[in-house]
Amino acid sequence: MSYHLRELYMRHRVSINDLGIIVASLLVLIFVAYEVDIFANEASVTFRQETIELDEVLLLGGCLAVGLLGFSVRRYIEQKREMNRRVEAERYARQLAFQDPLTGLANRRQFDDALRVAIASPPAAGAAHALLMLDLNGFKKINDSFGHGTGDELLVIVAQRLSAAMRPGDLIARLGGDEFAVLALHVSGPEAASNIAHRIVQALSEPVTIAQSQHHIGTGIGIALLPSDAQTAQEGIRKADVALYRAKTEHRSATRFFEEQMDVVLRERAEMELHLRAAIASDLIYPRFRPSFDLLGGSVAAFEAIPSWLLPGAAEVPVERLVAIAEESGLIHAIGETVLRKACLAARSWPTHTKLSIDIYPGQLSDPSFGATTLRVLHETGFDPARLEVEIAESMLVRELDAAKVALAPLRQAGVTITLDHFGTGYSSLYHMNEFKIDKVKIDRRFAEHLDGQGADRMVRALAGFGHGLGLLVSAEGSSDLMGQVSLLSSGVQQNQPVSEPISSEDALAMSFADLHVSPRSGS
Repeated sequence: MSYHLRELYMRHRVSINDLGIIVASLLVLIFVAYEVDIFANEASVTFRQETIELDEVLLLGGCLAVGLLGFSVRRYIEQKREMNRRVEAERYARQLAFQDPLTGLANRRQFDDALRVAIASPPAAGAAHALLMLDLNGFKKINDSFGHGTGDELLVIVAQRLSAAMRPGDLIARLGGDEFAVLALHVSGPEAASNIAHRIVQALSEPVTIAQSQHHIGTGIGIALLPSDAQTAQEGIRKADVALYRAKTEHRSATRFFEEQMDVVLRERAEMELHLRAAIASDLIYPRFRPSFDLLGGSVAAFEAIPSWLLPGAAEVPVERLVAIAEESGLIHAIGETVLRKACLAARSWPTHTKLSIDIYPGQLSDPSFGATTLRVLHETGFDPARLEVEIAESMLVRELDAAKVALAPLRQAGVTITLDHFGTGYSSLYHMNEFKIDKVKIDRRFAEHLDGQGADRMVRALAGFGHGLGLLVSAEGSSDLMGQVSLLSSGVQQNQPVSEPISSEDALAMSFADLHVSPRSGS
């Protein structure tokens, strides 16, 4: 029996019992009045006196009235309690429907209702309603590292700081996760909205202390002004989100107003993502290759596989844009596996001394199964792990050392070469390089391209010496002329990857077997 049915049953049972007691008491009094003349003092009574007289009827009526009065008072009190319980239940249900249970702020439903009312009530001339969308920086990392309890405490503190920073009457809502929204009515224009955003940034700039640990947070803020930017609530939220997306790309506390050009760019990007998904489903992603040469012998030491995508009836999509869209949409894993598989099949035909090189991107690094997936592809294609090089950017290694060790540990055990890419730009230390146990460094192109520049040759020589001191193979990226390659070789660099357009798998096969005879030593 449910709680409500049981409560109803108990309430009615008590009521029936109360009435039963009154009726039973009344019957007893009637019996006594009938059998005994209550008001008679004689030792014996006559037949007439055995009947219920008027004074006895009044007494019985009085007892009945008192009983019914008590019953009525009790029922009144019960009804009053029931009404209070219902009012409280309705208040609590309304609170759940319109209030965020964690922070006490308005929830999405209340915010949407308020926004629709604001849209229907245009501000005075020269004024505007400001819609601000907020997203916390670094919240996911705090939540993952310290647990959801710490994350919840952080959200409560953020809500308190936002409430303190806002004007009376401004509506603050938590829309979900670490996403908040502010609706500021009747602001004087963009400058006033910017001031509100500045107060929010200032309120969240102080570190938050939870359980004796300090957490630094910031926020990206996207602002849309109503009605100039949007005529509907849905459009207002979308355009504020567009501005927020732009602010979040700066990876710091930043504020951006909605601009039409942002909308155009995001719409194009969304369309590109749809095309990319279709291209993956249709197997239209393929690798192209950029060679690296052995500076001493002139032969091809390795080919770097680069994702390539050709839009129907259009030019090839730049790899930077392809990777950026794939990273943001989560498609980088599918693209990486596809490119690796096709590149391994192509590389099986190369000479055994020519290696295949692939880049690892941030989205892949965050996947603990990356190593196992790569080894599975190598096994399925029959490609020797010792002929594979995996390149990780130096900045990624410094920022995500633990994730890199987890993702790439299986590859190291299988004999895959680990290369530190963009060497000299990511502030890596001996600690990072020793912990990760890399096999090869590739000096960044900004050093190798300008060897005749002031200090550039000394920097290349220093980086190469650092690599040799650790027993690593040293490569460089960028120099394409003969003199530059001679300079690299004299600086201690062993391999070079010139800046050039990537080539097809057929051209890579032909180049891998060609006798190039371009050894810098022979040309010097």
